Amino acid sequence: MSNYSEKLDSIHKNYGLVTEMSGEPGKDFLSLHVSALKDGVLSHKEKELMCLCVAISIRCEGCILDHLNNAIEAGATKEEITETVNTALVMSGGPAYVYGGTALEAMNELFDKKK
Repeated sequence: MSNYSEKLDSIHKNYGLVTEMSGEPGKDFLSLHVSALKDGVLSHKEKELMCLCVAISIRCEGCILDHLNNAIEAGATKEEITETVNTALVMSGGPAYVYGGTALEAMNELFDKKK
């Protein structure tokens, strides 16, 4: 079993490094990220679940962990996350089956950590 909490911590450290070293492009990306994912017609939680679906579909483990964690922090339930994985399966088939499993395993770990 992977330690997704440690991987998530490492991803967040890398974000800081990229932001620090890339200058304006990194800061601009963060600004876009914050602006695009804040509550609007769709809630922040819904947007994070959408990002999770895309992350699974493009097979980006770091993106999966980050958006999964953000969705959980925004109040997403295990059932909502599981339906998001199911949606990724529809759109991406076999690869989403593999990376959806990663998302579900990480979800269980992150929810257990919050207990």
